[in-house]
Amino acid sequence: MKPTDLDEFPVHQAPVPMARVATSDRNFYDRSYLNAHDREGTFLVTGLGHYPNLGVKDAYATVRRGDTQWTTRFSDALDTRTTDQEVGGYRVEVLEPLSKLRVVCESESLSFDLEWNGSFPALLEERHLLFNGPRTTLDAQRFTQVGTWAGTLNVDGTDIAVSPETWVGARDRSWGIRPVGDGEPAGRSADSPLEGFWWVYLPLRFDDFALIMILQEEPDGFRTLNDARRVFADGRVEQLGWPRIDIRYRSGSRHPEAATVHLTTPEGKPLVVEIETVTSIALQIGAGYGGDPDWSHGQWKGRDWSSASVYDLTSPEIIARLPWGISDHVARARCDGRTGWGMFEHASMGRHDPTGFADWTSLAP
Repeated sequence: MKPTDLDEFPVHQAPVPMARVATSDRNFYDRSYLNAHDREGTFLVTGLGHYPNLGVKDAYATVRRGDTQWTTRFSDALDTRTTDQEVGGYRVEVLEPLSKLRVVCESESLSFDLEWNGSFPALLEERHLLFNGPRTTLDAQRFTQVGTWAGTLNVDGTDIAVSPETWVGARDRSWGIRPVGDGEPAGRSADSPLEGFWWVYLPLRFDDFALIMILQEEPDGFRTLNDARRVFADGRVEQLGWPRIDIRYRSGSRHPEAATVHLTTPEGKPLVVEIETVTSIALQIGAGYGGDPDWSHGQWKGRDWSSASVYDLTSPEIIARLPWGISDHVARARCDGRTGWGMFEHASMGRHDPTGFADWTSLAP
């Protein structure tokens, strides 16, 4: 193995060249996620990932307008690790680290040239761990940030002007271990099927602060991840205690229409956030997450591969897939007399005692 350009810099964290990662786990990944929305119904979710131990790099972009979703994907071989983040017609340019990015996508049905500007400092989240019996299935670190977008977006031949006055969003970068690529044999885990998975990720942008909250619970309600903080422009970060959340689901579904979050400031004062969802993208519909049958992150598709899909979100086939993954919802929020916008990412699958869902078929009354 030869040294790479990265080896010139004092960034090593293990006694191996930067072309290698410090673990041989096939599921090591290094990935960005970004979303953008106009607050009125156009919603973009996109990202790029490197999978060094699989020798793959890939990217995706998906946009929802009304009940139609357009998706494009790119994949190629990752031959060596560099600072370049580019695959096919897609690239991420770091203009100012932790502050400003340019994201470009060039395809026939979906293209954009967008600049991201962080509104508040990026926040390093709590480390995220998941286990399946004795095996670690997820061991990841992530930073997140809320901000605004500017540039152009073209969907199915229609140009859309993107202005920071109305286009906001959230982005993160994460790395570590999580299931990627083609599926592995179930092995012993087949004898201990998953009872349920419950998750909330809530990055919200207000004019003078950001709220970042992550919650994960076991089927019995035991919380395995609790991180709630408020970030100010001057870099101050407040911890906001142990959130209590009341989610109102659409009858006959697990689609969250609204939620109330009860937080606590460091002074012990209550801080309440009211949330209303506007539109959503199910990440397992075309975006490669959580059992997406069309494509999965890290999958080897051959060199210089790309594909595109259009989804009718009213079709019975797509509707049947919606409950079985994580969905990102555009969120309008009210907090302390202020209005903010962001994302309400949620999964409620299988049993979750606190919300009264007894099994995989349970729905809201």
